[in-house]
Amino acid sequence: MKVCVIGNGGREHAIAWRLSISPSVEKVYAVPGSAAMKNCAELVGIDWCHTDHLIRFLKDNKVDLVVVGPEAPLVAGLADALHEAGIPVFGPSKAAAQLEGSKVFAKDLMKKYNIPTAAYGVFSNVDEAKQFIAKTGAPIVVKADGLAAGKGVVVAMTVEEANAAVDDMLSGNRFGEAGSTVVIEEFMVGEEASLLAFVDGKTVVPMIASQDHKRIFDGDKGPNTGGMGTYAPAPVLTDVLRDEAMKTILEPMVAAMAKEGMPYVGCLYAGLMITNEGPKVVEFNARFGDPETQVVLPLLEGDLGQIMMACATGTLQPNMVKWKDSSAACVILASKGYPETSSKGDVILGELVQYDTSIIFHSGTKLEGDHYVTNGGRVLGVVGLGKDLRTALDRAYERVDHITFKGMQYRKDIGAKAFK
Repeated sequence: MKVCVIGNGGREHAIAWRLSISPSVEKVYAVPGSAAMKNCAELVGIDWCHTDHLIRFLKDNKVDLVVVGPEAPLVAGLADALHEAGIPVFGPSKAAAQLEGSKVFAKDLMKKYNIPTAAYGVFSNVDEAKQFIAKTGAPIVVKADGLAAGKGVVVAMTVEEANAAVDDMLSGNRFGEAGSTVVIEEFMVGEEASLLAFVDGKTVVPMIASQDHKRIFDGDKGPNTGGMGTYAPAPVLTDVLRDEAMKTILEPMVAAMAKEGMPYVGCLYAGLMITNEGPKVVEFNARFGDPETQVVLPLLEGDLGQIMMACATGTLQPNMVKWKDSSAACVILASKGYPETSSKGDVILGELVQYDTSIIFHSGTKLEGDHYVTNGGRVLGVVGLGKDLRTALDRAYERVDHITFKGMQYRKDIGAKAFK
C-alpha cells in the first residue's frame, strides 16, 4: 500500500523510515517531510493546512493511508477532513485529540472515570491561582492548558517559582491562547515512564515502555524541553506495572472516549509517574512521542503499515504487534540557546549515515549545498541499538562523539536511571 506521513520532525523521520521497511508498504510520501527523509520517502511540498490541495494529491496518487505525526494537525481536525474524503487515517479526530489539546479536558475526563492522576485545580485568574499555590505549597506543577510544544509545564520547587510561572502564563501571555487557562497540580513523587499504545477505537495494544528525559541538563536540572533523549525498554515499568497501567489507565481511557462519543484511533501516549500507589497519569498525548518514537519503532518486529491500517479500520489484533529482545537509546543534540531560543544555520559536521547498530533521525535540520545545517531547537536524534541497554547507549554516544556543530548541547546521562 501507499502511505503518506504528515510532518517533518524526528518523530516523522522515524515513522517514515519504519514504514519504508514494512512488508505491506510499497511507497511512502512525506508532507512536507525534510531533506533527510528523502532516503525513505518521496517529499511532497504541500502544507497540511491546505486541506483541499492535500486531499487532491492523496486521491490522485491513490494513497491508502495517512499517518499524522504532530499534534497541531490533529487538534485542528485534519483527521476529520480526511475521513470525510474517505481516506483512512492513523490519528484521532479533533474531538478525541482534546486529550492532548486541552489539559483541562484530559484532567476532567480522568476525574470523571476514576483514572489515577495528580490532584489539581483549574484557573484563569492570577490571584485565585496564587491562593491555591499558597494553600497547597511547593513543590507544585503549573501547566498551560493548550499546546505549547512541550514547554508549557513548570515543575516549581518553591512557591515563588510557581507564582512566577502563573504570572508568565496568565499575565505575561507567554503561550498566548494556550496559556490563558492553567492547570495547577500536586507534585507526584516517583520515576517517569512513557507507555504508548496502538488503538483502533476499542482494542488497545501496548508498545514497549520507554523513558524520556525532559530537563535540558544532566541530573534533571534546568527548564523542561520537548525531550532530550530516551531509551527502551524502561525497567521501571515492569510487566506487572505495565499490566496495571493498561487496566487502570489506557483501557479505561479508550473505553471512556468511546462512551463520550469520540472513539480514539491512533497512538495513545500515556506519560506515567510510577508512584508508591502505582502508575498515575502525568499527561496524555494524542500521537507518538518525540523522542520516544525514535527508540520504540526500531524495536518493533511487526509490520507497522499493517498495524496502522488495522487501527484506522478498526481491525487491530494483539498478535500483530511483536517486539525484539534488544534495547535502543536516543541522545538528542540540541542547538545553542535551546529551549528558550534556537540557533539556525550552524553547519553540522560528521557522518550522518545509518548503520546496522545506529540510526540518526533529523529533528531540525536543513540541507544547504552539501551540508546539513541546524534549523530548530532539537537538531538530531542519535540512536544506538544493541542486545542490552549498555551496548545501545555506548553506540549512541560513540556516534555523538563524531558529530559537531556550533553551540551543540546534549545530556551525558541518558539511561542512567535504568542502572540504579
